[in-house]
Amino acid sequence: QNHSTPINIKMAKKKGGDEKKGAKVFKTKCSQCHTVEEGGAHKQGPNLYGFFGRQSGQAAGYSYSSANKKSGITWADDTLFDYLENPKKYIKGTKMVFAGIKKAPERKNLIAYLKSTCKA
Repeated sequence: QNHSTPINIKMAKKKGGDEKKGAKVFKTKCSQCHTVEEGGAHKQGPNLYGFFGRQSGQAAGYSYSSANKKSGITWADDTLFDYLENPKKYIKGTKMVFAGIKKAPERKNLIAYLKSTCKA
């Protein structure tokens, strides 16, 4: 009886995703090409700080594909959720060479992590 209460409260708070699990997803699948901290370096992919709520292709000093710059996508939970499933399908012509994350809970966890870490 006592054990179920904290879990239920925790789950109610985290409808979106689990930041800690998302941090692991980022570390294993994204950190090779992306940084998240303010002023972080661009790697093969752009630094992601401040990208939430911003239009795609806007990080200063990064050379985006014209497909990304012209996509008109504003990064939010829904656009990111779809993009991360299959980047090349979502933005045809993107230079992001990443197959995507097929599992919805993994994408939700990653988005929760990115939202908290990349907020400008």
